[in-house]
Amino acid sequence: MLPATRPGRRTAMGVAGFGALACAFAIATGSAGAQPLPPAPIPPPCTAAELARVMSGVTFETSNYLTLNPPVNDFFTSLKGQPKNEIGEKVQVYLDANPAVRQELQRIRQPSVDFRQRCGAPVTP
Repeated sequence: MLPATRPGRRTAMGVAGFGALACAFAIATGSAGAQPLPPAPIPPPCTAAELARVMSGVTFETSNYLTLNPPVNDFFTSLKGQPKNEIGEKVQVYLDANPAVRQELQRIRQPSVDFRQRCGAPVTP
């Protein structure tokens, strides 16, 4: 009788071992699937320091652009001392005649626009 009980024990042990493995696998894969998503990236703060950082970057890039484009630099320099109500019109006419300049200046100013939209600050002309 002893030989008849041994195969049963082996089968029971095998089933128990397989069950333990299956359970461990289910727990491992189930917990991996239940991991929370990482939090969304936190946008930069809407602080005076962040505004200063953004504007200094825009100013730096504008300076570089004007230095590398003397005709554009000359135009904007010529506006010094002009009545404010005339400056806007002259800039509009110049940018309409020079769409590539308009696009470059818009690209340079985009971080400022993004900051103002994100933080609810008024947009400057």
